[in-house]
Amino acid sequence: MKFPVALQKGIFEKRYKRFFADIRLQGKIEVAHVANTGSMKSVNQPGVECLVQPSQNPERKLKFSLEALKDPKSGAWVGVNTANPNKLVKEAFENGVIPHWKKFTELQAEVKISKESRIDFVLSNGMKKHFVEVKNVTLAENSVAQFPDSVTERGQKHLRELITLLEESKDHSCEIFFLVQRNDCQKFSPADSIDPEYGRLLRLAHEKGVLVSAYVAEISEKEIVLTNQSLAIKLKQDKGNAK
Repeated sequence: MKFPVALQKGIFEKRYKRFFADIRLQGKIEVAHVANTGSMKSVNQPGVECLVQPSQNPERKLKFSLEALKDPKSGAWVGVNTANPNKLVKEAFENGVIPHWKKFTELQAEVKISKESRIDFVLSNGMKKHFVEVKNVTLAENSVAQFPDSVTERGQKHLRELITLLEESKDHSCEIFFLVQRNDCQKFSPADSIDPEYGRLLRLAHEKGVLVSAYVAEISEKEIVLTNQSLAIKLKQDKGNAK
C-alpha cells in the first residue's frame, strides 16, 4: 500500500487525549491524529523519531496523521495506524501474498455474523468459508511480538465469536490474524502480563481449532506492505506468567 505522498520524518513529543500527538517537524510543533486506541507501549516515548502522513484534504483540521514510531531499542519502525491492517490484508489477498489463503478465490469485508457483530473478512471458495479476524500488533519484548498492549474486552469478544463460529459449523474454518507492524521480531505470543484473559481465550480458541497466525508488515517512507514472513507462534505460558 503506497502512501499518497511520502511520509515526513519528525520527532515524537507526546501523546494526549488518546487521539492527539505533538510532533516536531522542522523545528515547529504540529498536532497529528493518532488512529490507535491502545497504549502503544514500548514506543510511546518522547524524543523518538516518527513518520507522519500529510493530509491531502485542505479542509481537515489536523494536517498530519501519525503512521509510525521508531523503537528506541531496536531502531525498527513500528506502525501505529490501526486503519491500515485491513487495507493491507485485502491487498495481500489480491496479490496472493499469504500462502494458506491462495486456495480461496473470493474475499468479503465487514461481514455480519450476528445482530451485534461483524467479522473483518470472509474468504471463500465455493461452499467453503474461512472467517478471519485481524489484529494490529505494535508491542514487542525481547524480539517477541505481543498482543494486546492494553486490556481489550472487544478482543476477548472476538475470540469467543470465532470459537462459536467453529462450533456452529465444522464445514468452515476460522483464523485470528495478527498483523505485526514491525520487522524486529522472531516470534509472537499473547501479552499475558497485560491481559491474561485474552491469553486464556487465545489458547482456548487454538485448542478448539482456530488458526493463529502472525505476519510481518514492512514500513518505509513511501509504502507499507504485508509480507509473507510469518512469525513462530508461542502459546505455551512461561511458568512465571501461569496462574
